[in-house]
Amino acid sequence: MTKKQEKILDVALQLFAAKGYDATSTSKIAKSAGVSEGLIFRHFGNKEGLLNAIMDQAMEKAEKMYEQMLVHNDPKKIIKSIILFPFQIDPKEFSYWKLMYALKWQADVYDHTASMPVKNILVKAFTDLKYENPSAEADLIMILMDGIATNILLKKNTKLQDVQIALLNKYKL
Repeated sequence: MTKKQEKILDVALQLFAAKGYDATSTSKIAKSAGVSEGLIFRHFGNKEGLLNAIMDQAMEKAEKMYEQMLVHNDPKKIIKSIILFPFQIDPKEFSYWKLMYALKWQADVYDHTASMPVKNILVKAFTDLKYENPSAEADLIMILMDGIATNILLKKNTKLQDVQIALLNKYKL
């Protein structure tokens, strides 16, 4: 990938995350990236192609995250790593995560299958631990992690350290 393509993707990510996909034009991206709009079309086809390229990058990051969760054989360590994940989001990655969360509200763009590997990992861990309803426990964790990540990304003033401790204690981790 060329430096200009990287610049276009970076600017598009920042604008999509801050202003929203629908509210961001390719002309605005081009102007902010210091390139012609034609260059965006040449490299990415259209705005959706640009978004798809960003989503591909996000999926690569997600796959690395899943790999880190799978290095553990102990189901409790797996659950703990998933619970701790949103607390460890690198602020440099906030734009990716903000965009992913923004797209959740745009059903025609967001792909819910991206979070399925994490849920499947959780279901297996809770099954191994012989929880009565592993799927419900996995859903509970997914919902809580979603809320915690939203809180972090929006920089709310919740005492997240207390929430983290409460979750770890709930699951005896």
